[in-house]
Amino acid sequence: MTDTAETSELPLRRPHDNQYLAGNYAAVESEVTAHDLPVVGEIPVELEGRWLRNGPNPESVDDPALHHWFLGTGMVHGVRLRGGKAEWYKNRFVLNADDRAAGLFGSNTNVGGFAGTTWAMVEAGQPPVELDYELNSLGINRFHDTLDGPFTAHPKYDVSTGELHSVNYHWPDLIDHVNYTVVGGDGRVTKNVAIPVADMPMMHDMSLTEKYVVVYDLPVTVNMDVLVAGYAFPFKWNNDRAARVGLLPRNGAADDIIWCDVDPCYVFHPLNAYDAADGTVVVDLCRYDNLMIDDRQGPFAETPPTLDRWVIDPSTRRVSETRISDRPQEFPRHNPRFGLKEHRYGYTSEIKPGQVANLHGSTLKTDFSTGAVDEHDYGHGRGGAEPVFVPKIDGTNEDDGWLLTVVYDATTDGSELCVLDAADLGRGEVARISLPQRVPFGFHGNWVPDSSVAPS
Repeated sequence: MTDTAETSELPLRRPHDNQYLAGNYAAVESEVTAHDLPVVGEIPVELEGRWLRNGPNPESVDDPALHHWFLGTGMVHGVRLRGGKAEWYKNRFVLNADDRAAGLFGSNTNVGGFAGTTWAMVEAGQPPVELDYELNSLGINRFHDTLDGPFTAHPKYDVSTGELHSVNYHWPDLIDHVNYTVVGGDGRVTKNVAIPVADMPMMHDMSLTEKYVVVYDLPVTVNMDVLVAGYAFPFKWNNDRAARVGLLPRNGAADDIIWCDVDPCYVFHPLNAYDAADGTVVVDLCRYDNLMIDDRQGPFAETPPTLDRWVIDPSTRRVSETRISDRPQEFPRHNPRFGLKEHRYGYTSEIKPGQVANLHGSTLKTDFSTGAVDEHDYGHGRGGAEPVFVPKIDGTNEDDGWLLTVVYDATTDGSELCVLDAADLGRGEVARISLPQRVPFGFHGNWVPDSSVAPS
């Protein structure tokens, strides 16, 4: 790993009292188009499509002291790969200037492809914003007017049915429930179930198995004192609220959900979930002991995220929790071909919340069968964000794939898109694609192959 003292001496670009407006959290001002990007190494020829990434890029902030990292205009960054070349880089604000001025800027969390379209998504609020191939906004996509309510930034794709599954919340429209929504392969809603919950919890993500929808009902909830204080992001840790996880049978009604208590915690991102042979549900996830107790600006200041495994027993309504690693890590990904199935490997970004110059560190690969952890260290001042797994066309093993990761270099204040061999991180960077401007620390993205638009 990079030496902590050495990294801490790196200069912080664009210093600010609010750390989520400083350094590489700070917005970029321009929409850029660049062609024939410089490449060190060789881009695998089979990578034909677009790497896309979304995140907040606030154009203005009324009161920096009240600003939260999760807020701000969405900006999608993309790199088009074909024939072993990086044909273009583009970054575009989500929606046009008039729409942003009207306050429609919520789609800043994820981006992917489904049902012949490209979507920019937000975890709570408006439906996705549809983008064209060149990343220009086309407007709100309500799934052919079949969606009546909010959507999520973290739908789960079932390759066996071609459906997207989501659990959706929205303050202040959904006060006493969340919606479980299924979108068919034609891009139309086929099912919507209202699940009663109290206190309006923040449900960032969900999990899916062949049998169950996994619902995370955890003690970060809407807080009126936070609202009265003027903060635009109204959620806070709730000491008086229990934590629980629910198993909703995929063909069941809301009354069929099986609630199981867990120790107080918060989960932004599960890695994958599957039904075990003994009837339990296994979920690997990134877990926080608590969140947003006093910090009103972002998620990393109070407790670091760890890698944990939950085994949920619907017959006893008990959850067995095992710590896989104390090493801070987030943004977990896996081979999408193993979604809803038992997986062996997971990939995460090392998180360095104490480092002001670079949030990210190594890309980590965890073998859940042996406990072994491999890593790729990008070098002094460099760190890789969310690793997106692209299966190799002729791959037979679970880890046969490529990892696409945007890397910020605090020594140069620039960004690259790096390609790693998921089966052999020790091989180093297979390709490094220089981007014409830095990509701010943000959230999620996907690989959208030209031959398919199913999200990972």
